[in-house]
Amino acid sequence: MFGQQDELEAANALFRMVDRFHAPAFLACAVVFVTWFHRMRRAAGALAPDGFRRGTGWAIGAWFVPVAFLWMPYRIAVEMWAACLRGPGRGAGAGAAFWPVNLWWGTFAGSLLLRWCSGYLHDRAHGLAEVLDAVTLGMTGDALNVVAAGAAGYFVVRLTRMQAAAGH
Repeated sequence: MFGQQDELEAANALFRMVDRFHAPAFLACAVVFVTWFHRMRRAAGALAPDGFRRGTGWAIGAWFVPVAFLWMPYRIAVEMWAACLRGPGRGAGAGAAFWPVNLWWGTFAGSLLLRWCSGYLHDRAHGLAEVLDAVTLGMTGDALNVVAAGAAGYFVVRLTRMQAAAGH
């Protein structure tokens, strides 16, 4: 009985340690990304002033609207991508497909949902197996978050280059 209790405490400690490192790293990356996102939205707005449903402030605000943050930033990203595709000298459908936006957003939203489910399961866990399931789900969410970070980097580079090319 004591061995299982020790394992349960170790699993709980692992869960808390991952959260302790995840939150500050996520916050730092989020600040940098949202700042870039807002600047890119302003620049893309100059390329296609009629191509956006919301003003530039939503490039920041959309991230803070409960529940809507799961799709509003994605819609803004799609509008920015489309604006850069339609830039001067380019046809409306010309250029790259939207897969970089979809890859970034799918992995990002998926990682958020997995981490939320992990926390939910951990809070309701009553035994070692349930805590380990929550830890495994959290680690899966973290791994997907790493993929999302790479996809975000690719999205940032591609969209920035597209915007620069469309602006010339």
